[in-house]
Amino acid sequence: MTTIPLHTIVHGSGSGPGIVLAHGAGGGIESNFGTLIRVLAAGHTVVASDYPGDDTPLNLDDLADALVAAAVDAGVDTFTIIGFSLGTAVAVRAAARHPDRVTGLLLTAGLAAPDNRARSAVRAWQDLLDRGAHDSFARLVLLTGFSTEFVNSLPAETVDEMVRQTAASIPGGTRRQAALVETVDTTADLPTLSVPTLVIATTADLLVDPANSRALAAAIPGAEYAEIESGHVVMVERPDEWEKLLTGFLDRHDL
Repeated sequence: MTTIPLHTIVHGSGSGPGIVLAHGAGGGIESNFGTLIRVLAAGHTVVASDYPGDDTPLNLDDLADALVAAAVDAGVDTFTIIGFSLGTAVAVRAAARHPDRVTGLLLTAGLAAPDNRARSAVRAWQDLLDRGAHDSFARLVLLTGFSTEFVNSLPAETVDEMVRQTAASIPGGTRRQAALVETVDTTADLPTLSVPTLVIATTADLLVDPANSRALAAAIPGAEYAEIESGHVVMVERPDEWEKLLTGFLDRHDL
């Protein structure tokens, strides 16, 4: 019985293969997977769960269990997990704890454990949120979430508007999710995995260095590896390329 409540919506006809979505810290289902859901739901049953939007304490085991329980409660007994950022650690832990449920893993811009840069970034997130410095938080998110090339290609007024919008719409639960990033460690889980796995590195990522994705791919038996020249927020910078890699892998492996 999990103690972490999730807000879950199921998309699709209910007859296709199952997919569970695991979003990143400070994000949500709509911001991380919004356009992708419509593509996936055409042939799959997609279970989309948002993490708690409040100060509910989070730990990796319970969050992974909650994600699996939400799918089973929705009548989806087996499924592939598509994880982004923090969601990659949630997906890996879910596969390790529920090998009878998880049939595949697609992991983008992820990590097994935070390196010094990621740890410092999420500590800064927490500090700025504790201080109520939402504009500064939004600027940090912009500077680390997107590639240098992408940010510098935008008009200055667009950048200012992105900061305003981000500061005004920080998802509830962001601080708890940032704290979770500090503590995750799925290193011991990786060699135990035996499902088809795709690891996608975002090679211009300033938040989660692409070396983390390379390490994931090297440690998971039989994992496929791909790269996208993008910052962390790949669904904004390179949405079509990301979608093509994900759907291509699902099709090749009949997931």
